[in-house]
Amino acid sequence: MNSFILKGNICYSISKTKLKTLSGYVVCKDGKCAGVFEKFPGKYKDLELRDLKDKLIIPGMVDLHIHAPQYAFRGMGMDYELIEWLNTQTFPEEAKYKDADYAKKAYTIFSDNMKNSATTRACIFATRHRNATEILMDLMEETGLVTYVGKINMDRSAPDELVEESADMSAFNTFGWINDIAGKYKRTKPILTPRFIPSCTDDLMDQLREIQRAYSLPVQSHLSENKGEIEWVRELRPDSAFYGDSYDKHDLFGDENLDLEKVNTVMAHCVWSSDEEVNLMRENGVFIAHCPASNINLTSGIAPVRKYLDLDMKIGLGSDVAGGQTESIFRAITDAIGASKMYLRYVDENAKAVTFEEAFYMATKGGGEFFGKVGSFEEGYEFDALVLDDSILAHPLELNLRQRLERSIYLSLDLCGGIKEKYIQGNKII
Repeated sequence: MNSFILKGNICYSISKTKLKTLSGYVVCKDGKCAGVFEKFPGKYKDLELRDLKDKLIIPGMVDLHIHAPQYAFRGMGMDYELIEWLNTQTFPEEAKYKDADYAKKAYTIFSDNMKNSATTRACIFATRHRNATEILMDLMEETGLVTYVGKINMDRSAPDELVEESADMSAFNTFGWINDIAGKYKRTKPILTPRFIPSCTDDLMDQLREIQRAYSLPVQSHLSENKGEIEWVRELRPDSAFYGDSYDKHDLFGDENLDLEKVNTVMAHCVWSSDEEVNLMRENGVFIAHCPASNINLTSGIAPVRKYLDLDMKIGLGSDVAGGQTESIFRAITDAIGASKMYLRYVDENAKAVTFEEAFYMATKGGGEFFGKVGSFEEGYEFDALVLDDSILAHPLELNLRQRLERSIYLSLDLCGGIKEKYIQGNKII
């Protein structure tokens, strides 16, 4: 297994509010963290020592919400709100993935860029096309990233070329896809992906519940992103008390009361979640994927992230490409901080802005919990790490490690050649 020691400037989250920084050594033993030490740990003297000099060593970034087929048109169509954006930008592009050659071309670009990004773990939406989804999974496995990839389910409220002909056919194709890829990958796993309530009938949701029970799969979807979307759900599901209740009625909203091994659910956005919805998410252990860039670009609103943090809810960050214009989770960190400042100025003046420590936590340990013990250098955590060279950002200042890290994040060091090494489960992939 992969065992070695990295020497350098180490920064990682211990808790939501505490960022630990020191110049020292971090030990990887059999792909997991064995500890961080200020002095050379003599008991590991037989391990290879890799001296990274003055570089920064941080945990890998976790992206809890990204759409691979939308990567092709990132940075375009940002004048639309959500529903119009789906109809004019997203659905026409996703329809192209019926063509396996196009899917291979587009997904190769996506996977190559993800490999070279700061992201080490991700929850990824594909399209409803089974073949294209398997192409994406093949490519993601080659990157070395650890990911969940979902074949989207949608049997209503979509263009003819994207809507599946029936709930039965959608479920059948999902069963087939899961069986096709069973045992095929080490790092790439399936995740159930009902796109959102408007695109899934009750029959389909019931069948997805049975698939989850059969395979103990996690779930990813969207929740309370846009006011128009919420009203649409209210019209389609008058039996539900609120949006999240529509998932919960089909047991696809966390693992509370499920007769299963622990399974995770991640819901993107949660911009307009009611108190009832928030309480149910908290009770059921639902993860929130906060996607600040997308919420701004699509005029969805500002998520009450301070509330979620103070309630000790499970929360991480998502790039939400292409609602978000970049896969950079460094950018998501700074956007989360900036959005929270606008929330306190224009929504609730009693709220506190999200701190850099809290945003960094969400990008690493907070989101990493979806994958297990991931996102920190604490003992027993899987060894995912980035080595950053911030010397390329010239300055005349004497900076401490916290300042160097903050500056690297805000100046998008990940997008300007600053990632010098990247490790996932102890495997060096860059």
